[in-house]
Amino acid sequence: MKVQFGISRVELVQGDISQQQIDAIVNAANPELSGGGGVDGAIHRVAGPSVLEETRARYPLGCPAGDAVVSAPGMAKAKFLFHAVGPVWRGGQQREAELLRSCVRRCLELAVKYNCEGIAFPAISTGAYRFPVDLAAESSLGEVRTFFAGLTTPLMVRFVLFDAGTYGAFARVLESFVNR
Repeated sequence: MKVQFGISRVELVQGDISQQQIDAIVNAANPELSGGGGVDGAIHRVAGPSVLEETRARYPLGCPAGDAVVSAPGMAKAKFLFHAVGPVWRGGQQREAELLRSCVRRCLELAVKYNCEGIAFPAISTGAYRFPVDLAAESSLGEVRTFFAGLTTPLMVRFVLFDAGTYGAFARVLESFVNR
């Protein structure tokens, strides 16, 4: 699914984000930037150990929820890896949606800073961090749409969603934006 917003566009695909050939791949990282399971583990397996070595050296204090940092891609098929730390879902009363929008916005800012033409996101925080998928889709896609309003150069944002259920949730939200 592809939707144009002014000079920029959003794409939704079902697949493995670690295999994307694009300027920037967003890694759903933990605050320690220590690698892990899910998206984080898949990206680190593809990228190789140099990424973990770089993030440990450059960011010894890690990265707080709601923020993102950049590294070289290692052996991944990208120019950059953006390590975004999403929030752990705690019932919605701990600023979770705000923190998710913040880490998405931070990755978009990094994409502009590093002159990326395209960036691939996973469904941040929806795995082990248990963020409800529908709410994550609304927050993530809403932040992208808001960010697009201020852009003067085109940007393609691709959400690479691991399963059909997550793809469906993101597609419903994206369709609702088109029909508003």
